[in-house]
Amino acid sequence: MSVFAILVEQLADLLRPLFGLSAAAAAIIAFTALVRLLVHPLSRAAARGQKARTALQPRIAELRRKHGKNPEKLQKAVMELHAEEKVSPLSGCLPSLLQLPAFLLLYHLFSSGSIGGEPNALLTHRLLDAPLGGRWADALDDGGMFGGAGLVYLGLFAVVAVVAYFSYRLSRRMTAASAAMGGTGAGADPQVPGVAAMGGVMKVMPFMSFFTLVTVAVVPLAAALYVVTSTTWSVVERSVLYR
Repeated sequence: MSVFAILVEQLADLLRPLFGLSAAAAAIIAFTALVRLLVHPLSRAAARGQKARTALQPRIAELRRKHGKNPEKLQKAVMELHAEEKVSPLSGCLPSLLQLPAFLLLYHLFSSGSIGGEPNALLTHRLLDAPLGGRWADALDDGGMFGGAGLVYLGLFAVVAVVAYFSYRLSRRMTAASAAMGGTGAGADPQVPGVAAMGGVMKVMPFMSFFTLVTVAVVPLAAALYVVTSTTWSVVERSVLYR
């Protein structure tokens, strides 16, 4: 964590002429963008995989009609089809999993009072009137909802709400398109490998961004900035890759 703390401090120093006292917050947003850029090739691969799975649905529907009375044979036939087309039913989960270490690193970095035996200087940084190591509960205790720190959180909540709305619409559209093709929506066979899991994911996905509101409220502000920036990036990225 010491090395990462030094990197954040150095990046904040570079951005200070542009962002002043909020330079560390800008550094976290820049770090988030860098993580998303590194993961972007996997996101593109996941999008290609999703499109390939959607294109396979008519063939899977034909296999379902052919082997509907023999679940074991149906599973084997679908697995062979996926292997033949080099399509993984769960490939879309990898980009999200690879971002988790970056979030946990920021969480621990801005939750620790000391780093390497020295006071954590990052906790002195702020986003406007809100300390990057503080939480929403701290903001409510220090000035209330409409105090300086409280207004910062209200701004973040507003951004998350807008992003959640567009994410909800996008996910619903993707779910409807998949269902129309006989995929992971209504009418899909839960015995097909990957369909049950993907069906559950697709049902929950429209509401995932709303859970971000809870995350923003309970984690340090630095980690909340990561979550908000990454969630916003995800919606824009998905709208482009899945159009």
